[in-house]
Amino acid sequence: MRSAALLTLLATAALVSACGDKGGESGTGATAPTAAAVKAPAGKDWTEVVNVSPTGGFVMGNPDAPVKLVEYASFTCPHCAEFEEKGVPTLRDTYIKSGRVSWEFRSFLLNGIDAPVSILARCQGPEPFFKIAEQLYATQNDWVGNFQKLTEADQARLQSLPPQQQMVELVKLGKLDAFFRQRGLPEAKINQCLADKGQLDTLQKIMSAGQADNITGTPSFVMNGALLDNVFSWEALEPKLKAAVGD
Repeated sequence: MRSAALLTLLATAALVSACGDKGGESGTGATAPTAAAVKAPAGKDWTEVVNVSPTGGFVMGNPDAPVKLVEYASFTCPHCAEFEEKGVPTLRDTYIKSGRVSWEFRSFLLNGIDAPVSILARCQGPEPFFKIAEQLYATQNDWVGNFQKLTEADQARLQSLPPQQQMVELVKLGKLDAFFRQRGLPEAKINQCLADKGQLDTLQKIMSAGQADNITGTPSFVMNGALLDNVFSWEALEPKLKAAVGD
């Protein structure tokens, strides 16, 4: 998928009714002997260590953790918001803080709204990303609701704009410009990030990785290189984590 193809996702502001198909063959993730906790760098815990992966995702935790968890997620997906609420606190405080598990978040685009939201969530780099993602999910009903209220006239006007300008206008229609301004992004920086071809190239790279990993919906999880079969919730994921770290 090229950057131009990603931009065609912006041709409509309509949301998908679900988070996408979740089929596909997969493994169960590699298991390991009981993994010992690993001390974080001085003055930090592992949840404060965030890096960028070669694929372009943001990785929280010990870079050398024996269990590497990758989540493909959409910011407009309600099941992803549910995972954020129900699973992330335990994932973070029990598994990542111990240094035994790292967690990589990869933005998977399901619709035209996901692209600008993902770009702006990534705009300030790795350090604030996971907090911004948490807050996006916590307020998802509000800003997604703004898009669902778009009139036919609004959508026609969006369709008439160049793809790059569509992203700017979508952010305003969803009132996400105010959300991101409150989190350190002035309007000029918002527009700069939305115009950055490198951001689209990164999303393209992540989408290509998702295709290689047989991702068809969100949330989907890859553990130590293997797509987890029929694992779309914290309730399904945690037993796999426990087995992988040897608990």
